[in-house]
Amino acid sequence: MVATGVAFACSSQFAWLLLVAFVGTVNPSAGNVSIFVPMEHALLAGIAPAARRTRLFAIYGLTGAIAASLGSLAAGTPELLGRAGWSRLDALQAMFLLYAALGLAGGACYRMIPAAVEPEAAERGFALGPSRRIVLRLAALFSLDAFAGGFAVQSLLALWLFQKFDLTLGAAGWFFFGSGLLAALSYPAAAWLAGRIGLLNTMVYTHIPSSLCLIGAAFVPDLPAALALLLLRAALSQMDVPTRSSYVMALVRPAERAAAASVTSVPRGLAAAASPALAGALLAAGYSAWPLAICGLLKIAYDLLLLRTFRGVKPPEEAGPR
Repeated sequence: MVATGVAFACSSQFAWLLLVAFVGTVNPSAGNVSIFVPMEHALLAGIAPAARRTRLFAIYGLTGAIAASLGSLAAGTPELLGRAGWSRLDALQAMFLLYAALGLAGGACYRMIPAAVEPEAAERGFALGPSRRIVLRLAALFSLDAFAGGFAVQSLLALWLFQKFDLTLGAAGWFFFGSGLLAALSYPAAAWLAGRIGLLNTMVYTHIPSSLCLIGAAFVPDLPAALALLLLRAALSQMDVPTRSSYVMALVRPAERAAAASVTSVPRGLAAAASPALAGALLAAGYSAWPLAICGLLKIAYDLLLLRTFRGVKPPEEAGPR
């Protein structure tokens, strides 16, 4: 993170920036697709009993979503610095240096994690065992979801708002701040709902309405209606995140958790990297509604396939007495 921030701040050569974007930690969404995720998921699942696992992942997602929403609000800082006499380039470079400083702070936080929560090497899994088949099926479905999401990542969604409605950078920052807060509030709601209808049902039956909102936003003619639909989507679209993480960790043995988290995360990152280029080409060609519509339709297809494939596969806390 530190190296990525400094490299973006100090370079003006496009080829170098492209290389840093490829190997660095910045991604076009507000989420995290780096190596941190598999490690954190395995650690969290290892310290939580089955009855509290989803709640713990919800708290984990809640803090991340709140931080991301604050970051979105800070996206308007270059405009404020511009009013204070800064050039636009200097203001944007300062934001990347701030990103590097946050990387240092993150490293300090990792150092504070007690060593006692790290599993012993003999208990830690580095490869999949009996759960290989189910994890690979989940990874394939999650990749479809990630590929779909790449058509409407936050950066492209902001570009769409800029192009279609002439939204300013400051106004976009406030909008993504609000949508981030709604997403954050959805995490504890997802844990509560999963306790009543199950993890898989929560993933599917909140995801489909959010996709319909995205498709609707693509075709409404005015900005208030589009923002309202996008905010409603934000309140629903992330409810599958803590439930999905909890579901994967519940279906594998403790020794396989790190490997399962990696196998389901890495293909998602690769799939999500492919679709933004297609979305950008559609936007450049004038097909402004297509990326959002494609995203919504593919996500609905993913939800239906997930429900059909794993309807009978329940985590231990939902399986009932044997």
